[in-house]
Amino acid sequence: MRLLTRAQKLVRSAVDEAMAQHGVRIGQNLLLEALWQEDGLAPGELAARVGATTPTIVNTATRMERAGLLERRPDPDDRRLVRLYLTETGRAAEGPIQAARRRIAEHATATLTEPERRHLESALLKIVDRMS
Repeated sequence: MRLLTRAQKLVRSAVDEAMAQHGVRIGQNLLLEALWQEDGLAPGELAARVGATTPTIVNTATRMERAGLLERRPDPDDRRLVRLYLTETGRAAEGPIQAARRRIAEHATATLTEPERRHLESALLKIVDRMS
């Protein structure tokens, strides 16, 4: 567990640094990813997709709105709901952020063989499943 924690901290630090170059904080990239797949999600829908609580999504969305990455709009069918939509800035961040994440993943696993990569992914999925 010590090694897993150490690896996670190092990767998180690299991701945080890479995201900051694009005006995105760590964690916000997960919301962006979900909205790149389907724009206009409600906070509860987004929370379910990224495995977070709705209040966390609302707080994060507020910071992202201030940063110009997304905007809130009323749901056209239910005025009680709000939906989150990417701005041009949020949409434009997709290519650079995905490229940065790929570079970090490639760097982190550069010394692993393909079977080791598959085994690592399998082991991590089992840990996530067990701990969820």
